[in-house]
Amino acid sequence: MFKTVLFPIDQSREAREAADVVTNIVQMYKSRLVLLSVVEPPTDIESKDPMQSPEAVAKLLENARGLFEQQGIQTEAIERGGKPAFTICDVADEIAANLIIMGCRGMGLTEEGLTDSVTNRVINLAPCPVLIVP
Repeated sequence: MFKTVLFPIDQSREAREAADVVTNIVQMYKSRLVLLSVVEPPTDIESKDPMQSPEAVAKLLENARGLFEQQGIQTEAIERGGKPAFTICDVADEIAANLIIMGCRGMGLTEEGLTDSVTNRVINLAPCPVLIVP
């Protein structure tokens, strides 16, 4: 049913909590698991957002891969630059994902601010079902 699962990750608590659900679904359906982290383009020179640092994103992906490998789950990791919601949906389409699993509120918000979160945009734009973990 879910041959390929895309798990977009950031450094939020919600993403860490969603990892348990990802583990259960991937093990149950024997799915291919693809981890995605998006490096956002800096909005200003002084930005302190860790998701704008390629080094921080690489370390995040490495730690996530280690966590899943401890559970016996092989992963693929993708690091991309761009706007998170659009990048998540583009990657889901590229890898033919059957399911996107993500936390209810990641660290990123869209340019419009609080009223339109990355999660909300992904729900509306995704080429496949999206499971939001509260």
